[in-house]
Amino acid sequence: MFTGIIEELGTVRRREGGELVIGCSLILDDSRLGDSIAVNGVDLTVRTMDGDSMSFDVMNETFRRSNLGELVAGDIVNLERSVTGATRMSGHIVRGVVETTCHLMSLTPEADAIIARYRVPTEYLRYIVMKGPVCVDGVSLTVMGRDAESFSVSLVQYTQEHTNLTRRQPGDAINLETDIFARYVEQILEARAAQ
Repeated sequence: MFTGIIEELGTVRRREGGELVIGCSLILDDSRLGDSIAVNGVDLTVRTMDGDSMSFDVMNETFRRSNLGELVAGDIVNLERSVTGATRMSGHIVRGVVETTCHLMSLTPEADAIIARYRVPTEYLRYIVMKGPVCVDGVSLTVMGRDAESFSVSLVQYTQEHTNLTRRQPGDAINLETDIFARYVEQILEARAAQ
């Protein structure tokens, strides 16, 4: 489990087959083999570590549902270690289970912020609500706008400087994790209606 508060920007060193190697430094501290690390919001298990990188095995299903299969050497990724009992929950509960990708439509400056708009498949848009939490590329954000095909969030200066979100271009695939609580409520209501 994660919070969606990015700890470090890592650099892809290599992606060959199912192996992904990420250059990093901060998240190496206090990490061990077998730990969960969110890479662009995808919960991956540390397979190897050295002084300046970590490697992960990525399943085909993960490549199908996320943007990890598009990564090439030099790409910048968002990194977060999993929560502990002492972790502050500054973001929201993030599972690290990317459901699909959405696509960046625009990045629009607004005073010190940047408004990011993402196009979402309709079957996932129903789990995105105004002022509710959403996780894009592992970043916990609050929905500020929503229409029939997209949603928007405001990226404050800290988020602009400490994530890869403003480095993206319109059309880029962005990992999306919707609010798990909305999914639970829907399932409970469907079961109740079926009775």
